[in-house]
Amino acid sequence: MAEKILMKGNEAIGEAAIVAGCRHYFGYPITPQTELTEYMSKRMPQINGVFLQAESEVAAINMVYGAAGAGARVMTSSSSPGISLKMEGISYIAGAELPCVIVNIMRGGPGLGGIQPAQSDYFQATKGGGHGDYRNIVLAPNSVQEMVDTTILAFDLADIYRNPVMLLGDGALGQMMEPVEFSPSDAKPIPKPWAATGLRGRSEPNIVNSLHLQPEKLELHNIHLQQKYAEITANEVRYEELYTEDAELVLIAYGITSRIARSSMEKARSEGMKVGMLRPITLWPFPEKPLAALAGKAAAFLTLELSTGQMIEDVRLAVNGAKPVHFYGRSGGMIPSTKAVYEQIVNIFKGKEAR
Repeated sequence: MAEKILMKGNEAIGEAAIVAGCRHYFGYPITPQTELTEYMSKRMPQINGVFLQAESEVAAINMVYGAAGAGARVMTSSSSPGISLKMEGISYIAGAELPCVIVNIMRGGPGLGGIQPAQSDYFQATKGGGHGDYRNIVLAPNSVQEMVDTTILAFDLADIYRNPVMLLGDGALGQMMEPVEFSPSDAKPIPKPWAATGLRGRSEPNIVNSLHLQPEKLELHNIHLQQKYAEITANEVRYEELYTEDAELVLIAYGITSRIARSSMEKARSEGMKVGMLRPITLWPFPEKPLAALAGKAAAFLTLELSTGQMIEDVRLAVNGAKPVHFYGRSGGMIPSTKAVYEQIVNIFKGKEAR
């Protein structure tokens, strides 16, 4: 049995990346994810890896492009405004079909905002964020152990689908400490015959590029990407359901908010209210079909977010008007209490509008 170690979320992501075979990290410090950059600055030299604090977030993401194009397992990380600066590079990486892992430990916004936890980058992560018709696979852990597990998974998914994978956490998860254990990644290295590694063993050069000046070729490339995204949607939806068999009200929450929601749900159930929960683990692809199935049984839904309401749009699309979808959120770095969420549940059962 693996030894359990007490680690901060940011540092656990770094060690998990190393377990997954990441040997290249490029980043730039920003609160509340700076501990991850600091951790990699210490660990990468110890394993003959490459750590570089770039001069900016823009430079860091373009270094990721170069390392991924050469076939390396590579990661970068930042927090909200820093991820915004990386968006052009992320679109290039998606267009060139390069695998990489991007960590966003979210903070409150918009603008410079504040350094407290938030979930207001949901749109940015799941709807592309940069220019063009592209998608990131987006994973949303809700514990330090799950940050470890989803980081390892992220590298595997990135290689399988030749696509950027974003790990979307928040400042609370990045800063909190919990016991974790690490198990060696059992994934077999995926061959990368497309990588730009020189002409050793082949006669034709590999070209890594996202530029397609002929519109006919660009359209074909976009069609190919959409087919890949459809394959990801069919194969990689991940979620957790709790007490949904008899639930009249289903809570929808991810990340740190799902832990608050679970405590509120258990309190409500202890008092006879039939409450369940669906927790998306992949925010893209979103668990649309499981939610649609629940809309045939439950009477209502309550979406909980650390934002003014972003994931609720995907919940409403999945429910498709079949049942009411209520919302309760806090923003700017404010985290709701279990009591506050419980009161929203009580109000819905009493026929009052959640607020």
